[in-house]
Amino acid sequence: MSNTKQLHRSLGLRLVVVVVIGNIIGSGVYKKVAPMAAELHSPGWVLVCWVLGGIITLFGALSNAEVAGLIADTGGEYSYYKRIYNRFFAFIYGWSLFTVIQTAAISSLAYVFAQSLHSLAAVPPLLSSWAEVSIGGVFYPFADFSVKLTAILLILFLTWINSRGIKAGAGLGTAILLLVFAGIFLIICFGLGSGQANLGQSFSLQTTNNTPVTFSAIFTAMLSAFWAYQGWAAIGFLGGEIKDAKRTIPRGITIGVLTVISIYLLVNATYLSVLSVPALEELYQAGNKIAAIEAVKSFWGAGGGFFMSVLILITTLGCTNATVLASCRTYFAMAREGLFFRNAANLNDAQVPGSSLVFQGVWACVLVLSGTFDQLTDMIIFAVFIYYGATTLGVFILRKRMPEAPRPYKVWGYPVVPAIMILFCAVLFCNTIMVRPREAAIGMGLMLTGIPMYWWFLRKNKPDNAPVEEAEPKAMVNS
Repeated sequence: MSNTKQLHRSLGLRLVVVVVIGNIIGSGVYKKVAPMAAELHSPGWVLVCWVLGGIITLFGALSNAEVAGLIADTGGEYSYYKRIYNRFFAFIYGWSLFTVIQTAAISSLAYVFAQSLHSLAAVPPLLSSWAEVSIGGVFYPFADFSVKLTAILLILFLTWINSRGIKAGAGLGTAILLLVFAGIFLIICFGLGSGQANLGQSFSLQTTNNTPVTFSAIFTAMLSAFWAYQGWAAIGFLGGEIKDAKRTIPRGITIGVLTVISIYLLVNATYLSVLSVPALEELYQAGNKIAAIEAVKSFWGAGGGFFMSVLILITTLGCTNATVLASCRTYFAMAREGLFFRNAANLNDAQVPGSSLVFQGVWACVLVLSGTFDQLTDMIIFAVFIYYGATTLGVFILRKRMPEAPRPYKVWGYPVVPAIMILFCAVLFCNTIMVRPREAAIGMGLMLTGIPMYWWFLRKNKPDNAPVEEAEPKAMVNS
């Protein structure tokens, strides 16, 4: 039977780092500097928020790495939360991944890919007469339908690629990441070396509207930065397919996150050195322009716009692929325990959870039709920081509950570093409710649908749970 097959531990440190970076570097590195400038009105403060976002991300990554080193299994945080909290909370997390966090990430990345493709090759509009049709005045499924259809086709293609085997998906990610690094390196070198560049301008803390930067504005701008940093924790979903996972995952997360922080600071300093804050604010208000394209066009002309469109295509393709590859493993782990749709527990002939990939792909396509890029990303960040805080709190719980357990990695700066991360998650959660109430309400609503679904899955799959429950403690023997 297909559901008795086992996942193969075939990923070493190199591919783990590739998956970590591939899950992080997506559209945010090119697009999010504009909304941050519009919120802060100061280039220096934009860089400050990138630094703060990187530090907080690193704190979360270091805390996550300790937990991952102690409990490394397929499903990532889903497996951690069963041990730290309980099965119900673990399910709510997994359901949140499915309804909003990971599937919305796939959708928004595919959406930016489609936008970039359409900027290179004009595609006639489709169903334009239906563009004003809405659901509750919030969702406009047929607005920009040609872009959305392209995004849907990409999701379906990558779902098929990853159904061919984990090495196929990771190999594609490696090739794409090398191209992305080369492209970003060219932007930094030629941008900072151009006559238009004024690097000192990037570090000015003076606001263009001569008003002080508020605490709330910093947190709101950091929502954009966190979207760009989002994705590093997805490597935990592949815990059952990583060699020596308890050592490899912490090392891979740390190397990957530090690499991305360095790249982001360099490339955003480049954007801010060639584009003024008022210019970035105009780009944000326009809504259909990408800051990185305009920055490169300022020193390479029309050819720079073409180069950037191609680079964004490659980058978002890689990040979408990495997210598709990793995310479906959690739903597979849930289904093995009777807490997801039963077919998602099956492995196909390539030893990957093919049915779980299909469920994920279908819902991601639905989300493509539901909203704009920025609406989706704000929903994701609101939801994901609830769980970043929960994982970090788990460091304290497990230190108390399992003080003598062998830990391949212990978080640097304990207890200060994880405490700062928990406090920050709480503040960001509250701030998002105040400044992005609609996105917070939609994200929370989708997560809370997990409460009735938990009981529904328990009743529906109860006869098949017994063998799984017997197998579960074996996965935790070395924890």
